Amino acid sequence: MPVVIGLAAAAFGLIAVLVAVLGAIIPGSLPSASACQPTPGRAAADIPPTYLELYRKAGKAYGIGWNLLAAVGKIESDHGRGPGPGITSGRNHAGAAGPMQFMPATWAAFGIDGNHDGHMTPYDPADAIPAAARYLKHGGAPRRVRAALMRYNHSRAYADAVLAQSRIYGTRPAPARGAAKCADAVLAPSAAAAKAIAFARTQLGKPYAWGAAGPNFFDCSGLTRAAYHAAGINIPRVSGAQWRHGARIPQGQEQPGDLVFFNTGPGTSATHPGHVGLVIGDGKMIAAPHTGTVVQVQPYNRPTLLGFTRPTTQR
Repeated sequence: MPVVIGLAAAAFGLIAVLVAVLGAIIPGSLPSASACQPTPGRAAADIPPTYLELYRKAGKAYGIGWNLLAAVGKIESDHGRGPGPGITSGRNHAGAAGPMQFMPATWAAFGIDGNHDGHMTPYDPADAIPAAARYLKHGGAPRRVRAALMRYNHSRAYADAVLAQSRIYGTRPAPARGAAKCADAVLAPSAAAAKAIAFARTQLGKPYAWGAAGPNFFDCSGLTRAAYHAAGINIPRVSGAQWRHGARIPQGQEQPGDLVFFNTGPGTSATHPGHVGLVIGDGKMIAAPHTGTVVQVQPYNRPTLLGFTRPTTQR
């Protein structure tokens, strides 16, 4: 009998080691602090205090903005208050459960006993919210937040709704003079980026003219500058200066509103791009290509792609 007990103890020990190793190598399995956490503004009054505390705690632990987690909770279940099935018990028509709407297989892989009460259930927000943070982290957030959201719920409309709600929750007054500022002075998908894209869309079909910056004709950098000017952000006039102005964004992490640059055209180089467009998502941009064309939507994945920048509010 002692031998059997010893073998069982060794087996349990091995399982514990394997779990620890897997937790270490699966992205998002362990907490990490990285993302800026905006101070809750007036819009956060919509969130039940218990939920807000859980969103902020999980956001800090997993390096994801609490406002993104809160936006998921809002869209999925109105922070546990929604009238639909599967929020406090059972499952909805798709089979999802709890305030963060986990599918069974996803919960089995990413569920957490967040409050350490010995019970792990998707119906308890203390478990479900950090589990959602873990899952989003595994999917690429905060750097690839749209990809993470598409993995959470494979719907562009869903991702758009969450990002819009996240911006609402993250809106806050400017920090006091001398106070620390979040790194998100760099414009992520934001109200300014949305305004720039909306402006560019209204220019579709207008003719290209070299050196033109509107209102009836545009060249490539004239269009991007005018788009951000309409959003209240000043960026340089020509593509080379715009390339040097913004924060560089690695390929694959670009988001709507970013500028995309190309090493194409006379006198251009890897340090002096000759063409620029405005990213709108799904591998596409709005751009004014060249003489004889009009402002149009185009794919930007091409051999001459140089890189991406994100316009900043401070430079």
